[in-house]
Amino acid sequence: MGGAGGGFNSTRQDIRSVQDATRDTAYEAECNAFLRELLVGFNDRNVEAVRTHVEEIETALGKEVSGSINLAFGGSITKHTYVDGISDVDALVILDNCELSEATPAEAKLYLVSRLQERFPRTEITEGQLAVTAHFSDIDVQLLPAVTCNGTTHISDETINRWAPIRPKEFANILSRVNADHSSKVVPVVKIAKAIVSNLPEQQRTSGYHMESLAVDVFRNYDGAHTLKDMTKHFFTEAARRVLAPIRDTTGQSVHVDDALGDENSVERRRVGDAFARVARRMGNADAAATLEGWKGILGVN
Repeated sequence: MGGAGGGFNSTRQDIRSVQDATRDTAYEAECNAFLRELLVGFNDRNVEAVRTHVEEIETALGKEVSGSINLAFGGSITKHTYVDGISDVDALVILDNCELSEATPAEAKLYLVSRLQERFPRTEITEGQLAVTAHFSDIDVQLLPAVTCNGTTHISDETINRWAPIRPKEFANILSRVNADHSSKVVPVVKIAKAIVSNLPEQQRTSGYHMESLAVDVFRNYDGAHTLKDMTKHFFTEAARRVLAPIRDTTGQSVHVDDALGDENSVERRRVGDAFARVARRMGNADAAATLEGWKGILGVN
């Protein structure tokens, strides 16, 4: 009798194991499908419209200044990591003008604003802390003024008072290589991570460039599953720890990409790290319960 009962219990456990495995497989597929659908919305930004307006700006400004003006896509559009509300500028407006390199970043920004207002009188031009936005009828284009002199390109540092040297193409190439090494999933994961962070309180957020730099650091030696869900969860788990220490800026823009967060283990860093750790725990809880609603809540989707 004991043997028969043991066999029955074993069979019941086997059935439960199969049911759990089936549930988990269905949940994994459903969650990854949900994340892929979200990415479709993130990719809605009209890159061609941005490019068209940037070319118009280049043509217009080229007639107004001495020396050449080149516009280089140095922001999230180039790296394909744009997410509305937390992404970098659409373009760097590179002014080849050594006189401007002697001015302050604020003066260079005012120079760009005045030239845009002259050339596009029917377009609203607004000035932000670092960048300038041209509000065209079909799309807003955010521009960061940069100055080049004797082959070196500079943009404003975070103080807005000094110029900092940059190599914008270098970081884009690094991110592209890491992305290619991981089945082209790193860039989509960065988009998802940016969307999640955009739902956090402002003091718990970090810049789009910092998010991209964290992704390069987190995934450089990643050997896990190449699914959106697993990689997004891995990003927040690892980023919660890595954000506590400064990340060196590979573009030369500054010593570190996250100087605004202060020294290692600063209050600001711990605040962001704790927020990322909470996101990772919520993902773990959703996975344990195999419920898509947990992921929808993290992304602020009803």
